[in-house]
Amino acid sequence: MKKLSVVVSCFNEEKSIPLFYKEVENHREKDFSDVDIEFEYIFINDGSKDKTLDEIKKLHRENQNVRYISFSRNFGKEAAMFAGLEAATGDYITIMDADLQDPPSLLREMFDWVVERGYDCVATRRVNRKGEPPIRSFMARIFYKLINKITDFEMVDGARDYRLMTKQVKDAVISMREYNRFSKGLTSFVGFNTKWLEYENVERVAGETKWSFWKLFKYALEGITAFSTAPLAFSSVLGLFFTVVSAILILFIIIKTLVFGDPTSGWPSMVCIMVFMGGIQLLSLGIIGQYLSKTYLEVKNRPIYFVKETEKDFKE
Repeated sequence: MKKLSVVVSCFNEEKSIPLFYKEVENHREKDFSDVDIEFEYIFINDGSKDKTLDEIKKLHRENQNVRYISFSRNFGKEAAMFAGLEAATGDYITIMDADLQDPPSLLREMFDWVVERGYDCVATRRVNRKGEPPIRSFMARIFYKLINKITDFEMVDGARDYRLMTKQVKDAVISMREYNRFSKGLTSFVGFNTKWLEYENVERVAGETKWSFWKLFKYALEGITAFSTAPLAFSSVLGLFFTVVSAILILFIIIKTLVFGDPTSGWPSMVCIMVFMGGIQLLSLGIIGQYLSKTYLEVKNRPIYFVKETEKDFKE
């Protein structure tokens, strides 16, 4: 019998988890009735402050195929997905969110594309961002346009973490044990034959989003610095450009002074130039600092997460 591992990262999702499990089980019984396959659930409790872990334990008590990993603190969704992929034992693995924004109704179609049509991975993307604040949608579109310009591979606009993959793809993804993780980039980087499915955006079934604008901004920076050195090249080109411009201006001032005997005057223009150049220098240093900080975190080689307990520690 084949096995499908369902990896679910959870952070303060006590209201969503029972609804999620019931919905996936309904589709398992209805859509997979003609397939000899076993479902394995792996819930990762990412340092939740509510009763998320209690809800997961209730499911484990009812179904031994429900497994869980509880972190010692909040390590972030990327760490949670990595832990779930590491723990997954299935022949096929899918990553889903507990808020049902990843429709379980697509699971059978995704499964068929992999099993019957030979794809290594089936990924999903939203065709719209209905329900999102306009500024967030705008910035997301800008991010994907930018990152596709400065990387050697394509990241699909609207891509979700929701995907179904073979064990071979999963092993390739978890073989990259970098501390600064950007899963959308990692899954694109490993390649393999991927089928994209589109669907309309779905609202959360319960709870509130954990992604603020600032968190999304930092996540975007994570993706850019993880997969491109273009910002470093940009700062170098910017520095070279202003070096040439300043040399031309210096030469112009010298010639003007020799010819007219009157050097360029005016402290306001000098202050503006000094502030502008100082801003350019700080921008370049900031870009370098971003890469230096990522390097610093990587060379320390700290674990991506720490586990407090798993289903093996479960006691009635």
